[in-house]
Amino acid sequence: MAAHPLDPLSPTEFQTTAAILRRDQGITDSWRFASIELKEPAKAEVKAWKAGDPVPRRSLSVLWDRQTNQTYEAVVDLIGDRVDSWTEQPGVCANFTVDEYHDVDHALHEHPDVLARLAARGITDPSLVLFDVWTYGKAMMPEQWRDRRLGWCDLWMRETPKGTPYAHPISGLKIIVDMNTLEVLEIEDHHDYGLPEVDGEYDPRVRGTQERTDLKPLEISQPEGVSFTLEGNEVRWQNWSVRLGFNYREGPVLYQVAFDDQGTRRDIAYRMSFAEMVVPYRDPGFDHYRRTAFDIGEWGLGYMTTSLELGCDCLGEIVYVDAVVPDSRGEPVIIPRAICLHEEDNAVLWKHVDSETGAEVRRMRRMVVSAHVTVANYEYLVYWRFYQDGNIECEVRATGLMVTTPMQSDGDSSPYGTTVDTRTYAPFHQHFIIAKLDLDIDGDENTVVEVDSVAAPVSEDNPYGLALSTHSTTIEAESQSARNFNWETQRVWKVINPNKVNRYGSNTGYKLVPGAAIPSLLDPSSPVYQRAPVIAHPLWVTAHDDAERWPAGDYPTQSSEDSGITRWIADDAPLVGTDVVLWYVFGIHHITRIEDWPIMPVDIISFWLKPFGFFDQNPSLDAPSTMSSTGGHSHPEHAGR
Repeated sequence: MAAHPLDPLSPTEFQTTAAILRRDQGITDSWRFASIELKEPAKAEVKAWKAGDPVPRRSLSVLWDRQTNQTYEAVVDLIGDRVDSWTEQPGVCANFTVDEYHDVDHALHEHPDVLARLAARGITDPSLVLFDVWTYGKAMMPEQWRDRRLGWCDLWMRETPKGTPYAHPISGLKIIVDMNTLEVLEIEDHHDYGLPEVDGEYDPRVRGTQERTDLKPLEISQPEGVSFTLEGNEVRWQNWSVRLGFNYREGPVLYQVAFDDQGTRRDIAYRMSFAEMVVPYRDPGFDHYRRTAFDIGEWGLGYMTTSLELGCDCLGEIVYVDAVVPDSRGEPVIIPRAICLHEEDNAVLWKHVDSETGAEVRRMRRMVVSAHVTVANYEYLVYWRFYQDGNIECEVRATGLMVTTPMQSDGDSSPYGTTVDTRTYAPFHQHFIIAKLDLDIDGDENTVVEVDSVAAPVSEDNPYGLALSTHSTTIEAESQSARNFNWETQRVWKVINPNKVNRYGSNTGYKLVPGAAIPSLLDPSSPVYQRAPVIAHPLWVTAHDDAERWPAGDYPTQSSEDSGITRWIADDAPLVGTDVVLWYVFGIHHITRIEDWPIMPVDIISFWLKPFGFFDQNPSLDAPSTMSSTGGHSHPEHAGR
C-alpha cells in the first residue's frame, strides 16, 4: 500500500490499471500500452496532504490501437476501481516502446527482401546484424506514410558473435517500417561503402589484449554503516530530506527537497527531474539527416534505465532502490537496483590554518542519488548530489559508443565529423538535456532574478578601475521567459522568496549556477528547431501549471511543431511572487575525437543550485571533525608560527 501520494505505482497497480481498462474500455490484443505512470495529484493537494490522510491513487496511461493507429489517454482511479477518463488524442503518435524495438529487430531478421539486400553486400549471416529502429520527425517522413506509426532502421554488424555491432555500420542501407504491422514499406539502398577494417572492439576479451595489473585495490568502507535512512521512499541524510520517485519517461524524480535549518524544515524544491533530451546529429548526409532523437519523449529514460552492480557502477556502502515500468501489454517489469544511494567523501569542505591555534579542517561528505541509462549506443550516468553546505549538484556523464560512418575511399574526410579509424568518421552532434526545476524557496511564492556582474568605468570614485558590482533584472512575466547565459558578466539566476528575509534583511534564495550551456546553432527554419525551440535558450521560466510537464510537447514522436514551452508562455503569465518553474537546458557540444574511439571516456557536465542568502551563515559549521592519521583533530605543527 502506498504511504504517500507521490509514491510510484507498485507492480500490482500496473496490473490493476491494465485489468480495469480491459474490463471497462474493451482493450483487446490489438491495443498496446505506450506508458503507465502515477497520475500525480495536483501540487496544491500534495502540499496540503498530511500523514494519516487517505492516499489518492490514480494512474495515467497512454495506449494506441495498432489496427486504427488511434491514441488515447486513460486515467484510472485505483481506489475506486473505475476509469475516470478515456480521451482520444487525435493526430499524435505515442512514444515508441522497448517491445517494439525488439519486435522490429526480430521481424527484419526473417524478412526475405532484407536478407537479399544483405546478401548482395556479402553479408550472409544475419545473426550478426543489428536492426536499430529510430523515430521520425514528421517533416522528414515520406509524404505517403505520414499517417502511420513509422520507424526507420540503421543496420550494424558484429564482426564476431561477441563483438560490438556499432564498430561496423552498414552504410547507405535504411529500412522504413510500419511499427504497427511490422511491414517493410521501403528499403533505401543509397550507396555501399563496404565495411572498412577498423579497430573498433573495446572489450579486452574480444580484442585479445591484457588489462593493467599494477593498480592496487581501492576499498571504501563504513564499518558502522551508512549515515542516511530510507523510510519508504523518503531519504534523510544530515539536514537533508528528499522523496524518491520514478516513471517510464523521466526515470528518477526527486520530490519535496528540504533542509533542516536548526530544527526548522525549509522547502527548497518541490520536484526535480529531466523532462526532455534532444540529440540532433549535425551531418546532412544520407546516413544521418533524420537522426534527431528526442530520447525522453520518444522513448523514455525510465524504460532504458539499467541495473547497477556493486564494485562496478557503485563503490562503497550502497543502498539500492528497485524501479517498475510497464511493458506494452501493461504488465510490470521490475528493474532491480535502478537507483543507487550512497555517501561519498569529496576532499575538504572547509579549512583554515591559524598561526596560534593550528588548523581546523572538515572533510566534505555528499549524498548521491544516481541512475544509469542505456540509449542504444550511448550511456548517460545521472548523479544528483546533496552537500552539507546546502549545495545541490546535478551531474551527467556521457559514455558509450559513437555513431560512425564509412567513407568511400582512403584519404577521404568529412567536414561534418572527425576521422577516427580507417575510412571511418564520427559525425558531430549535440546532446541537449532539459532539467525541470520546480523550486519552492521557503514556499511557493518566488521570483526569479537575473544577476550580472558589472565593472564600473574608471572615474573619480573608481580611479584604479577596481569597482565591481552586481546588477539584477527581475523576470516579471512569461514574455521575458527565455534567457541566455552571458560569460562576460558571469550571469546567474536567483530564485528568491520576496516574503522571507534572512537576519540581514535580504531575501532568502537559491541561485542556479549554469554549466554546460551550449548554443543550438540551428536555423529557426530547421525541423528540429521547429519541434523543440526550447533548446534555443539555456533557461526558461514559467508559472507553475500541473499540466505543463514536457517542454517539447506531450507527444514529440512524429511531431512537426512545438506544443510545449512556446505555447505555455503565450498567455504571458506573471512571474513575480508566484509559483515558478525553471527549465534549464544544458548539454554536450560533441565535436568528436579520435580519443572517443572505440569507446568514449565519460564526458562530464553539470550545473549547481547554491544557497544565496538562504541561510544566516555557513550551514556546515556543524560538520563533524575527523581524526587525522596521527589521532588528532588538527595540525598542531602549524601552531605557534
